Amino acid sequence: QIQVVESGGGLVQPGGSLTLSCTAELRIFSLYHMGWYRQAPGKQRELVARISSGGSIDYGASVKGRFTVSRDNDKKVVYLQMNNLKPEDTAVYYCNADYTWEHYWGQGTQVTVSS
Repeated sequence: QIQVVESGGGLVQPGGSLTLSCTAELRIFSLYHMGWYRQAPGKQRELVARISSGGSIDYGASVKGRFTVSRDNDKKVVYLQMNNLKPEDTAVYYCNADYTWEHYWGQGTQVTVSS
């Protein structure tokens, strides 16, 4: 069974930073498009950032200029560097691995931005 595991969430003050990590035990990690999504209470899950197998990157409109996604194929890890965090960034953050018909999700990690 493929495991996708997020880590690095927590409580941070507005304006602060956090880095999330996602490890995925995929046989050929480099083939997978990797994404970060988030879901706040009462809201739909939304795209935060994704990085394709070829390195193309997309960001959700609300995080552009503040968040940075990257991947290390040798370590099978994808990162989400989050800067200048705002209370509206509070959500459970999920990692997704996607390749053709294969779609895997992690259990999520909570990020709370509050003073």
